[in-house]
Amino acid sequence: MQRLVGPPTPRSRGAPRSPITRREALTRLAVLAAGAPAIGSLTREATAAVEEPGQPTLTGPLGVQLYTLRAAMERDVAATLARVAAIGYEEVEFAGYFGHAPSEIRLFLADAGLRAPSAHVAADLLDEAWPATLEAAAVVGHDYVVVPSIPESMRTSLDGWRRTAERLTRAAAAAHEMGLRFAYHNHDLEFREMEGRTPLDVFLETADADLVEIELDLFWVVHAGADPIAFMDRWPGRIPMVHLKDRTADGRMTEVGNGVIDWGEILRHRDRAGIRHYFVEHDRPEEPFRSIESSLHYLSRLETSPGGART
Repeated sequence: MQRLVGPPTPRSRGAPRSPITRREALTRLAVLAAGAPAIGSLTREATAAVEEPGQPTLTGPLGVQLYTLRAAMERDVAATLARVAAIGYEEVEFAGYFGHAPSEIRLFLADAGLRAPSAHVAADLLDEAWPATLEAAAVVGHDYVVVPSIPESMRTSLDGWRRTAERLTRAAAAAHEMGLRFAYHNHDLEFREMEGRTPLDVFLETADADLVEIELDLFWVVHAGADPIAFMDRWPGRIPMVHLKDRTADGRMTEVGNGVIDWGEILRHRDRAGIRHYFVEHDRPEEPFRSIESSLHYLSRLETSPGGART
């Protein structure tokens, strides 16, 4: 299959565990697959790959955006986090706490041995509710609060995008005072030309570079017909987090490694972009846990080299 950068024309509560290694992650996949022939061969292949000397892997912790597992999270947050850790992920990104207090979420994470460097928060929480939102994030132990989308009224023109950037900069300043960082997450609309410009470029030009960063959803960049590498090169150091989900040739979302996006080529630019956290996501997976297992298998064997030049 041709791969493209762009689109075609529970434990008892206690101290957190130490992060597991890639080898341990893949071994856990094999254990989880016992008695499940459909994925058994996948995990055996992955485990064998770890044994191969010189097999390069993606650096940095791998995480899951928990929106992918929202149905499981609604049933049992603690059990879902434990299963994510058993599959081999080291980090998670929240999209709601599902009725639990921040202090409970912190304990669930400790039980599972996971970190949650980031959480998505609704744009309507940016005003009166913003201090409470930041306090909750601090209690859980997040490093970042991320606005995942904004209402249409905030993005009807480039001037609207500039006003939005100013508003989010004020929100980011309040987060900074609490010891938190702030980012905005894109969809495809931010890359669709408006008045001869790319809205997300205008947003970043206006927002305070010391306060406002980007969580780049690479599926949506490619889906919009934009070049993610060109965007990362335009905004070095402004992209500490990325969402990883693949795209088929006909535009459908799929597991990482099952589509046409050239992940190795894109992620060779990770150092220039400033990427430190990688969150696997699938908005509508048929089988959510199998989906995140499949993506982990691919990313654990991804061949990349550090730096910023296309090779």
